[in-house]
Amino acid sequence: MVRFVDVPNMRRWLIDTGIESAISGIADTLVEDFLRWPEFDKTARVASHSDIGVIELMPASDGRQYGFKYVNGHPSNPARGLQTVTAFGVLADVDSGYPTLWTEMTILTALRTAATSAMVARVLAPAGATTMAMVGTGSQSEFQALGFRALLGIDRLRVWDTDPEALDVFEANMRPLGFEIVRAESAAEAVQGAQIITVCTADKTNATVLTDDMVGPGVHVNAIGGDCPGKTELDARILLRSDIFVEYPPQTRIEGEIQQLDPEHPVTELWQVLRGDAAGRTSAEQITIFDSVGFAIEDFSALRYLDAAVEGTDYYTEVDIIAEPEDPKNLFALVAQGAAAPSLA
Repeated sequence: MVRFVDVPNMRRWLIDTGIESAISGIADTLVEDFLRWPEFDKTARVASHSDIGVIELMPASDGRQYGFKYVNGHPSNPARGLQTVTAFGVLADVDSGYPTLWTEMTILTALRTAATSAMVARVLAPAGATTMAMVGTGSQSEFQALGFRALLGIDRLRVWDTDPEALDVFEANMRPLGFEIVRAESAAEAVQGAQIITVCTADKTNATVLTDDMVGPGVHVNAIGGDCPGKTELDARILLRSDIFVEYPPQTRIEGEIQQLDPEHPVTELWQVLRGDAAGRTSAEQITIFDSVGFAIEDFSALRYLDAAVEGTDYYTEVDIIAEPEDPKNLFALVAQGAAAPSLA
């Protein structure tokens, strides 16, 4: 039997746990796994692109457990009443190959993305940061805001989106939770006075959401919208005067903001910063960029955290998805009654 966390149970677990507490817990697990980064079997995600979106598989293993996430990205889905991103994931035991956890990951991905962003900002953002600009207020934005409050204490937000309705939804969701929100008239206005800029848009194009003049000294840019070839949000000139931090270079150079740069342009891997093997923020004037595309180890961490959190609770059901005949060498026995001898008439 496999533990199965469906949407109702995920929702119930998250309501009982608290979103900020869950993000903090995932962030702690992320740090544990980033610190043992070399132990992991790593590969860039396997992506199947179409004219209107992408479907991806994201696998990772630490040699004891194996995890993967199935995820899509279809920016035109909301016009059809569908989510832009949906996902589910599996955690398995490497020794037997048997799955141990199967779970929804649309909500869990939002949590792990926020946890990753805030965990990284803890080591890269300027000291004493109080204000974050948010350019793009889609489905990820509320989770980002809560993550940055949970891990960095930031509760002052300057927000802008091309869609006024998205801004309305964000404000309606977040003002009651105690955030101070300034609704800007443009991206340029939103970033004024912000020490951290989070950029997250859905359009899969080579866009310039942040122009070079919008990013001044000392700012940390949390660039989380990039996730496929041909999609960017930052003016390349910002990249050229910043220190760039990435998850897994072979994937980020194809999918991230740095796809705009020379393939040999220097970047720093985050696991090295967390382990003290590389420098993070080194001065008050430094511009740091987290060129995040989302990597499978982050999903592995989220799955691992959830698995431990729900064990021994009623936040999951058990599903029988492994065919196990009494004799493991006689699978046919399970379905033999469905076979019939040929007629001799």
